[in-house]
Amino acid sequence: MIRKKQGISQRIKIRARRSLNRQMSTQEQTYVIDTSIAVNQFVRRLIKKGLKGKLVIPNAVMAELENLANKGNEAGFKGLEEVAGLHQLKKQFKFSVYFEGLRPNEHQIKFAKSGEIDALIREIAIKNHATIITADLVQAKTSQAYGIKVLFLKSRQPEQKKKKRFSFSAKIWRFSGHRKSGKAHRSENHGISSVGKKK
Repeated sequence: MIRKKQGISQRIKIRARRSLNRQMSTQEQTYVIDTSIAVNQFVRRLIKKGLKGKLVIPNAVMAELENLANKGNEAGFKGLEEVAGLHQLKKQFKFSVYFEGLRPNEHQIKFAKSGEIDALIREIAIKNHATIITADLVQAKTSQAYGIKVLFLKSRQPEQKKKKRFSFSAKIWRFSGHRKSGKAHRSENHGISSVGKKK
């Protein structure tokens, strides 16, 4: 039953991704990044590939990264490192960095998973007539529904977690099988996909 639900969920996500733009424009535009892009450390990679224009980083994103870092979450430190690295690239590449918007309150941070912070990010994108860059499928589809332009990049985080779960369950299965039959078993290695072009 669990596998069946996972299969249905995966098919829904695949269909949802089909209408999302994954092609980066080479023209100067205004972009707004969300937390998922920062923690996946995609921003500098995009700039080195030719992203040009104005890059707006919502203070809501900075607050969420800071909150994660304060809790000892590695993703928070990765995101802050990614943003800090942008200042070193400004002189070499054609883009500017701005911080904008209010910091979220304690309630909004607490309910970040419910979309409170994502809503603040969308407000900034609408105000600046900007394209949201995100690796969050729900944020991407919600932004589309509001008529906001989206550049979607596939997140590496879920795949890493999935691989870890698979590896753990495989170890249990091999141990159990060994106890019953005395035979060793092999498990498949699942690759992790990074930023890719839309198929």
